Amino acid sequence: MTSHEIRRQFLDFFRSKQHLIVPSAPLVAKNDPTLMFNNSGMAQFKDFFLGNGTPPAPRVADTQKCLRVSGKHNDLEDVGFDTYHHTMFEMLGNWSFGDYFKKEALTWSWELLTEVYKLPKDRIYVSVFKGDERDGVPFDQESWDLWKGIIGDESRIILGNKKDNFWEMGDTGPCGPCSEIHIDLRSADEVAQKPGKELVNADHPQVVEIWNNVFMQFNRKADGSLEELPARHVDTGMGFERLCMAIQGKQSNYDTDVFSGTIHVIEELSGQKYTRGTDKSDVAMRVIADHIRAVSFAIADGLVPSNAKAGYVIRRILRRAIRYGYSYLGLTEPFMTKLVPTLAMQFADVFSELNAQRDFVATVIREEEISFLRTLGTGLGRLDQIIGQLTTEGESEIPGATVFELNDTFGFPADLTALIAREKGLSIDQAGFEKALAEQKARSRKDATSSAGDWVEVNESDSQAGFVGYDQTEVETQILKYRKIQNKQGTQYQLVLAETPFYAESGGQIGDTGTLTLSKAGTPLCVLEVIDTRKENDLSVHIVENVSGIDDLLTDADSVYATIDTTRRNLTSSNHSATHLLHAALREVLGTHVAQKGSYVGPDALRFDFSHFQKVDDAQLAEIERIVNEKIREDIKLDEKRNVPIEQAKNMGATALFGEKYGDFVRVITFDPTYSVELCGGTHVPATGHIGLFKFTGEGSVSTGIRRVEGKTSVGAEQLVNEQMAVVSELKELLKAPKDVVKAVQTLLEERSALQKQVEALQNEKVQQLKGQLLEKVEVVNRNGGPGHARLVERVDVPNADALKQLAYDLKAKVDNLALVLGADINGKPQLAVMLPDSLIQSRNLNAGQVVKELAKNIKGGGGGQPFFATAGGSDASGLDAALAQGKELLG
Repeated sequence: MTSHEIRRQFLDFFRSKQHLIVPSAPLVAKNDPTLMFNNSGMAQFKDFFLGNGTPPAPRVADTQKCLRVSGKHNDLEDVGFDTYHHTMFEMLGNWSFGDYFKKEALTWSWELLTEVYKLPKDRIYVSVFKGDERDGVPFDQESWDLWKGIIGDESRIILGNKKDNFWEMGDTGPCGPCSEIHIDLRSADEVAQKPGKELVNADHPQVVEIWNNVFMQFNRKADGSLEELPARHVDTGMGFERLCMAIQGKQSNYDTDVFSGTIHVIEELSGQKYTRGTDKSDVAMRVIADHIRAVSFAIADGLVPSNAKAGYVIRRILRRAIRYGYSYLGLTEPFMTKLVPTLAMQFADVFSELNAQRDFVATVIREEEISFLRTLGTGLGRLDQIIGQLTTEGESEIPGATVFELNDTFGFPADLTALIAREKGLSIDQAGFEKALAEQKARSRKDATSSAGDWVEVNESDSQAGFVGYDQTEVETQILKYRKIQNKQGTQYQLVLAETPFYAESGGQIGDTGTLTLSKAGTPLCVLEVIDTRKENDLSVHIVENVSGIDDLLTDADSVYATIDTTRRNLTSSNHSATHLLHAALREVLGTHVAQKGSYVGPDALRFDFSHFQKVDDAQLAEIERIVNEKIREDIKLDEKRNVPIEQAKNMGATALFGEKYGDFVRVITFDPTYSVELCGGTHVPATGHIGLFKFTGEGSVSTGIRRVEGKTSVGAEQLVNEQMAVVSELKELLKAPKDVVKAVQTLLEERSALQKQVEALQNEKVQQLKGQLLEKVEVVNRNGGPGHARLVERVDVPNADALKQLAYDLKAKVDNLALVLGADINGKPQLAVMLPDSLIQSRNLNAGQVVKELAKNIKGGGGGQPFFATAGGSDASGLDAALAQGKELLG
């Protein structure tokens, strides 16, 4: 079976068991502060397990793109060295949301593996949870009994501890006991020597876990305790790559057709053969074949390599692969980009987003490669020097400051330096590196210092956290639950309401603010100010400041009157609708390759990031702005359609954002069906005329292949125009009301340029006169009867530091064997220049850079330069005479 057939049979099997087949969520986790990437199949369904949302069906199956390169689940360091770990991998899964449970899940998994895929029954082992006293979770007797009935052979059932058989996605959240399925892929001779049961969970490359059936029964709370979930769920995950290895009879995931096409291209590019061994060239090919998937799909899902957060993780993965290709395959030119077409075609029928953007993805990767390859060779040379020196000195650890230097100067992430060091038998001072990084970057520790308590349930409602803000700006509702959070701002509270008019930050639009009036039996208790509204999974979370007795107030209130700041909302809506008009105009002027890659929509301004590989020039910006304002003047009525089937929306020509997870039903925002049709959950103006005016305020680069434009609408655009007109009016007044302001300014600039040239000529003449005067002050100094040298130590009057430097060089050219120290007070800033002849450098081991540093102490400054010439600046001009006196003594 090919990998395509294996994937299709999995989905077809569960379709026959009445499961709805749903698409994969993007790699980048959205609206979940506990995750950077979707690292498991269940991540996109977390709210359904917690009872915060309604699943599209009680039974669901899918294949989910997962990334495990950060946090608790991190497989990066194993990739390439073993045969079954990956950064990005596919997780085949079937899910039950309060429907079936252990019996069906275990029976179907055995049926699929042994009857559909025909895997040998005598090579399969299963495990069940043996229980944990501290958590109060007993032995999973039900799973044991079920497996005994299915397999019949108790020797193939293994008891597992909490580490292996109790699944948790993070420190908090849904969790439960699990039953793993392992397969022994060794040869018959190896099996005869040692039974597979003894190698389960022992990191043996041919005795591997392929499927995990998790029984979601609990929620891990912030205090570490467990509480029962509202309903029991099934969450299963089967590693697609490992499954292909088992079915295709391979000894490595990389030998399957999941990777063989990519590895074949790497062989062609490098001119080396993949031998499936442990040589560095083989490891390099596995690393590259794995990493190109993670990087390509992350970019296709809307992420770009950067120096922050998720973007930095992707940059690290990409650079790790480039370094392996450079060091062990001789690939010194961009090569990762050449793998994208093969990958895109391979997954075109299952993850079409890569194929749809393959040119963009390839270009982003290529630019990243070019940038890193520029410094890679130099950086590796520097690292070799460091390692050689440490080895000579008998040291085994690279200092943290050195690791930071490699990161800061050559773009070597610490884990890349650690990898290279490990190959040489060394380690790195990770703590020292992190300290240096923190000192230089002064990065915010907000995430590390914030903590959240457990949710306190107040009321139950059939309409949980329903957003009514498209139609209402105020509503009477109830508090469903709240929790206390601690962060750098102090103590705040997060509230979830049964219904809310507050838009929660998502899709680039910031969250609403406003007030919550708490009442009991019709009597107002207090008014809480909502300072922000955010999305957490599928919940709208209202953030309020701490007030005295707030816990009692929240618990006692039987009703809440929620009111948003309508002025702020209206301004935000104007900016959001303008981004839709802007997106269409960008595509009209620049081309249909333009795709949204991010945005900010607030009451003050809008920002729009999009795929494009060159600067948008002034003429193009002017045309784009003209089109947007033309559409505003047309006063196009908003056509909003809710709950549109996703396929129908696509047939309408709706623009969807790559990297967003859309359900079966979507909201479609149309401003003229021939101009702008987009899938969008944000708030909008009823007609484009409400926007008033649009003006650009900036254009620039965000990262490789991503441009950014910024602008203002409505009141903000009006204020901008008024400010600019005020500037023009002030200029006219200063210029005595000329008819043509631009021509008047041009005339002034020309006059200024001419005057500058005159001043420079006069200054040069003055310096030449000064040079003549200084030549008369040169003296010859003899030292201990030896050969003498010329010496000049003087305070001079020069217009700038460049003139001081030029004067020193001119004097050197006129006087042989000259040693000089010149000092100048340039607009209150003291400057020093030191020039030394070769004779002093050699005979007295003097260095101009060291001399000027010593002299600069007198002027409270510092400097440096070459052995023969150096300069320094300072802050205390009163010390110039002392510096010159010290210089005269040093050169005596």
